[in-house]
Amino acid sequence: MNQKHRLMTVLLSPRVTEKSTRLGEAGRQFAFKVERSATKPQIKRAVELMFNVKVEGVRVNNVRGKHKMFRAKEGRRAGWKKAYVKLAEGFEIDFAST
Repeated sequence: MNQKHRLMTVLLSPRVTEKSTRLGEAGRQFAFKVERSATKPQIKRAVELMFNVKVEGVRVNNVRGKHKMFRAKEGRRAGWKKAYVKLAEGFEIDFAST
């Protein structure tokens, strides 16, 4: 797998929630669901490649899966990785038009 193809698979989906919308309006931060094996430099390059913006910083959070019960059996949802990306001054991502 070449480098560009790998970067295109790092970002899985944007996280559009009330919290992430507030962060986007106030602090130019956007949240993404990313691959579990993705690193901060890979996330930064992937966002810059896909949205044509300049990334100032990346923070990563590993979200643990919830414990759930189904009838008498206990199960667990899969964990996932979330990345908060802060953009440089003057750059913006509009998810409505992309």
